[in-house]
Amino acid sequence: MLRLERLAAGYGGSQVLFDVSLEVGPGEVVTLLGRNGMGKTTTIRAIMGLLPSAGGRIWGGEVRVDGAVVTGQPAHRIAQRGLGLVPEGRQVFPTLTVEENLVATAANRGGSTASRWTLEAVYGFFPRLKERRSNPGAKLSGGEQQMVAIGRALMTNPRLLILDEATEGLAPLIRAEIWAVLAKLKAEGQAILLIDKNLSAVLRLADRHAVIEKGRTVWSGTSAELEAAPEVRESYLQV
Repeated sequence: MLRLERLAAGYGGSQVLFDVSLEVGPGEVVTLLGRNGMGKTTTIRAIMGLLPSAGGRIWGGEVRVDGAVVTGQPAHRIAQRGLGLVPEGRQVFPTLTVEENLVATAANRGGSTASRWTLEAVYGFFPRLKERRSNPGAKLSGGEQQMVAIGRALMTNPRLLILDEATEGLAPLIRAEIWAVLAKLKAEGQAILLIDKNLSAVLRLADRHAVIEKGRTVWSGTSAELEAAPEVRESYLQV
């Protein structure tokens, strides 16, 4: 579904990514792991065509969706191929209500005749949002904003859901709720590419992991293989 091959990218004259490769198949949950500043968010921006808006560009390598090269295509064209993004920092529309945020980008990009994700389906996953459906985004807690960001991405009916820092800065109970939602999505066959620092949670959830260090993929493997590789965790993931 998604394949990165020797991706290189940067901002201005500074190269951030040198050789990032990973792939996500249908129904898989894959994580992109690494310490802060190693290029994870730049990788997500490159996938989604968002580097130009951040002052960056792809210098080399390829991004493929369903085998088709999408490297350098505009963000809206890439999104139309069925990729839904939950960005770092949530980025909800502060003056729109919860419901307005959810319907603002609603679409059917999954390719089926009927949309799986409707308002009621999202409210079923996040009952708290239904209670606050008339509240503006600026009046929500950080956890509620993250629920809106996930719901907004789901309302595009994505074939691949991408989450950049899925639970960063959230209270423990909200984090647990987000992990439970992601587990349900996985059980339903939703393909997910995930960035998060909670190693124990991603080991339980994900099928495979790619670890990057200074803009290069330095390790990839399954959860069982990562659990059995303390040297990888100590060298590339522990602060």
